[in-house]
Amino acid sequence: MTCTDFLSQLTDYFDGQISPELLEEVRAHTADCSHCEVVLNTTRQTIEIYRGTEVYEVSDDFRERLHSAIMRKCSQKASA
Repeated sequence: MTCTDFLSQLTDYFDGQISPELLEEVRAHTADCSHCEVVLNTTRQTIEIYRGTEVYEVSDDFRERLHSAIMRKCSQKASA
C-alpha cells in the first residue's frame, strides 16, 4: 500500500467500510509510515473532538452571509 492508496481509503476506514484484508494493509502501512500514522491519528482526534460538540443552529441570513464570504474568498484566490 502506498501513501496515496492509504489516503484514498481513509474515509472508508473511519466509516468501517473496508474489507478485513484492506484493514490489515492500512494497519501495516501506518505501522511503517510515520507520516500516514500522523494523518490517521490526527483525523481520529479531530473526529472525536467534533463528535463531542454541540450543533448550533444559525439563521438563514447568517448562513447566506457566511456562504457569500467564503465564495468571495475562493474567487479571490482563483483570480490570484
